[in-house]
Amino acid sequence: MMKIKYLNSLRKLLFVQEVAFLLLLALTGLLGGLSAYFWQQNSEESVRLNGLSYVTEQIRSELFRQIHEAIRARLFEDVRSLELYGEYSRRIDKNFNKLRSNAISRDENIAIQDLHVSYREIQKDMNSIFADPYAISLQTRMRILDPRFADRMIGRFEGKYGRLKYMLAEKHNALNHQLEIWSQYAPVVIPIPLLLAFLLVIYARMTFRKDFLKPISEIIAGARLISVGHLETKMPEQGVEEVKDLAGAINKMASDLQISQAALVESEKQAALGSLIPVVAHNIRNPLASIRATAQLLDDPENKEDLEESKHAIIETTDRLSRWVNALVSYLHPLKPNYRLVLASKMLEAAIVLLKPKIEEKKLKVDKIGWENDLRLNADPDLMEQAIYSLMANAIDASPDGSTLTIGLVKIDAELELSIHDQGPGLPFDPKPNQLTPGPTTKSFGTGLGIPIAFKICQKHGWNLSFDSSEQEGTKVMITAPIRVIEEDD
Repeated sequence: MMKIKYLNSLRKLLFVQEVAFLLLLALTGLLGGLSAYFWQQNSEESVRLNGLSYVTEQIRSELFRQIHEAIRARLFEDVRSLELYGEYSRRIDKNFNKLRSNAISRDENIAIQDLHVSYREIQKDMNSIFADPYAISLQTRMRILDPRFADRMIGRFEGKYGRLKYMLAEKHNALNHQLEIWSQYAPVVIPIPLLLAFLLVIYARMTFRKDFLKPISEIIAGARLISVGHLETKMPEQGVEEVKDLAGAINKMASDLQISQAALVESEKQAALGSLIPVVAHNIRNPLASIRATAQLLDDPENKEDLEESKHAIIETTDRLSRWVNALVSYLHPLKPNYRLVLASKMLEAAIVLLKPKIEEKKLKVDKIGWENDLRLNADPDLMEQAIYSLMANAIDASPDGSTLTIGLVKIDAELELSIHDQGPGLPFDPKPNQLTPGPTTKSFGTGLGIPIAFKICQKHGWNLSFDSSEQEGTKVMITAPIRVIEEDD
């Protein structure tokens, strides 16, 4: 559909459509008013013409009655006929007044006047019959009875009457012809505004869909992609001006965000390297220094006992360095959980089984509290068992010999809390989530990455990991998981 260049704005487009709609309403009202006015005028004219024709016929009818009564009055000396003659005269005069008052054209007035003049001539002849009110001669009687008298007396009147009736009939026929023409064209003319309104609605709908709805839908789809991180998405700048401006603004915002994101990622990389490099250097430098110091003892071959001990120290140090490097790689490697439904107690029990030798070595008592609240959770059991294993291993290492290790399951509203509570001296540091720097370790074989890895696994699951530690109460580790499935049947 051809688009008018001027209508490139939604505001202008709506304004033009509103004006067009108002014009159509005005046109519809005008046609309706003209139609009503035409029918009213034609109806009134038809009533007027019918009235003139009816009154004319009344005059003619009463004239013949008047002549009849005049003849009866003189031939038969009927007094009642004389009274009726006068009554008909008054009626005829009254009807002529009606004709003159309802006539609106010059030809109608002339025809009515001619008819009235012919009537006056007839009335004059009839009045001459009554010249002698007491007697009527034979000659007069013969004159009245002569057919030529009647022809002369009413012939002229009949001519004028026929002319007036013919003129009224012609006007009535012309009026009917106009009505026929209007009846033919009215079904075509009157629906024109409705057809134009229908076309306007179709045009408005197509224009609105093409220049507004479609671009807006594309903007919404693009905005959803941008909201999930696809900042390279570009909105098509098309449609009305307002939509183009919106698309352009979103494109600029996405471009600015992309630049900011790149700068932020680079900044985070630098910050991560800045915090991680000292730790890497520290954890590599110390073993290297130990290896170097131990290797210096190899220069004294006479002390075989120290030489053997130095070899074992070098091997132990390199193994420790290897474990730390492997843990660091695991910590930095992106996680890809394989979720499935698993009982919380099974993940805890798996860690207890793996750590059973250490538990027995330290003669710890494992106290299981609230395990009747066991629920199925949506988790990757392998990753979560790794996190629980690291946290439980730390708790066992921190626990005094013969103390109690409490493993709990507590349902709190729509969450399930997995807890590990030891009776050790508490943590020497405050663990924080999203912390790239590995924490310190108090174990000779530790890597310091157990807690950061546990944080990372819990965050990937959308779970919460927190610590409550003190020298008097020991350390309580709490993993809070949302409940998303029904409880397992007993």
